[in-house]
Amino acid sequence: MDSRGDDGRGVALMAPRLVGRELAARDLLLDGRPETVTDAALVALVLGDTDEQLGRTVLREHPIPHGLWRVRAEDLCVHGGIGPARAAVLLACLELSRRASCWTGNDRPCISTPEDVVRLCGPQFAGMDREFFWALALNTKNQLLKIIEVSIGSLNASIVHPRELFKDAVRLSAASIVVVHNHPSGDPTPSGADTQLTRRLVRAGDVLGIEVLDHVVIGDGGAHASMRELGLM
Repeated sequence: MDSRGDDGRGVALMAPRLVGRELAARDLLLDGRPETVTDAALVALVLGDTDEQLGRTVLREHPIPHGLWRVRAEDLCVHGGIGPARAAVLLACLELSRRASCWTGNDRPCISTPEDVVRLCGPQFAGMDREFFWALALNTKNQLLKIIEVSIGSLNASIVHPRELFKDAVRLSAASIVVVHNHPSGDPTPSGADTQLTRRLVRAGDVLGIEVLDHVVIGDGGAHASMRELGLM
């Protein structure tokens, strides 16, 4: 059998692993029509399976979007035909998707509104069952220098110390920061603790000469609250 590279013949070497709808799904992807492939077929292809039924089973137990975002290796391995290696491939694809959806096409996206923050961070927070607290370090043009992952908390709280947050911002010579965290409950309404923390961060930023422009709380489906707009900082 010809084993040359990824041309027509090289790709054909993969064909024996796929049958019926799965082969058609692969061809649709290669033909530039990914939107026509079913969710179940995509999962089956990632898992290297010859039966779309496995994809349907996974999605029935872990539906898109939140169920699949939250899936863990042990959740996948309970299904027949999925071992650690296959689970790792699917988890890798999910993580790549999460990271890719963070970017808007610019190397340094501009953060000027709460909606900019949601577009940047919302997809990465989707389905998370713990609070994640990040700081967006910005230059003088409000362009993103770095997403600083400050802390990972519990279901309803995150532990943040101003020292840890500003350490990286100072090192990056950031002109300002926007802080952002998620509420796993889906309700973005700021808590009293959120307000107190924000005011502490504003005071610390004033001392260091790094302005805290906003604190955005993100819930489900793009719902969010800007503490600047709410007059809480």
